[in-house]
Amino acid sequence: MELLKKYFPFAFGAKDVASLVIRIIVLLVVGAVATWVIGLLGIIPVVGLIIGLVCGLIDLYVLATIVIAILDYLKVLK
Repeated sequence: MELLKKYFPFAFGAKDVASLVIRIIVLLVVGAVATWVIGLLGIIPVVGLIIGLVCGLIDLYVLATIVIAILDYLKVLK
């Protein structure tokens, strides 16, 4: 559990549904903006593959954080 808190600090601490929804919206916006900004560099052909992998990792991190936040709110994680 401490490992999850270390790598996904924003996923923990939602007290009610409103704060959970706000966390999810913030995560989606930050993930979309980061992917968009990094994706602008994907125009360069050689760098495009690496940028695609980085964008995929950002999206995976955002998805994992949302899932952990929901599981923490539902008290599935101890």
